[in-house]
Amino acid sequence: MFTGIVEEVGSVRTLERNGRVATLSIGASSTIEGVEVGGSIAVNGVCLTVVEKKPDGFVFEVGPETLTRTALSALGPGDAVNLERPLRFGGALGGHLVLGHVDGVGTVDAVTRVESTARVRITLPSRDLEPLLIPQGSVAVDGVSLTVAALSDLSFEVMLIPHTLAVTTLGRLRLGQAANIEVDVIGKYLMRSLALRGTT
Repeated sequence: MFTGIVEEVGSVRTLERNGRVATLSIGASSTIEGVEVGGSIAVNGVCLTVVEKKPDGFVFEVGPETLTRTALSALGPGDAVNLERPLRFGGALGGHLVLGHVDGVGTVDAVTRVESTARVRITLPSRDLEPLLIPQGSVAVDGVSLTVAALSDLSFEVMLIPHTLAVTTLGRLRLGQAANIEVDVIGKYLMRSLALRGTT
């Protein structure tokens, strides 16, 4: 489990396909501390297991399900990625509860700079996620905990402050870019419970 507070922006070294599985190598510095083989790291909001630890980064195996459900398959050498180590009991919960289980891949369809901030609109991949987003609610975009600023038909908007633009990959967003979306887990459990009771 994570919080959506990015600790470091790492750099993709390689993404190599071996059949249906890919091997992803990422350069990192501060996030390697305290993480061993078998541990988890959120990479652009996707919870991955470390299969090899190096002095200056990690190696992960990415399965076919993850490649299909996330935007990781589009990564290439030199691409920047948001990195976060798992939440530790007793640690600060600065963002919101993020599982690292992506609900869909959205598309950036507007980036508007407002002085030193940015307003970003992201199109949802399907209407299934619409009921799980609420104004002023939480959403993770590429692993970054954000507040929903506005909702439109099949899209939502977020405001990015200068700090977020500077210390995450979101400062480099471009039109048409794919982005991993994870909605608030509390809403998912609530909708599932209501559906089982036949009240949705």
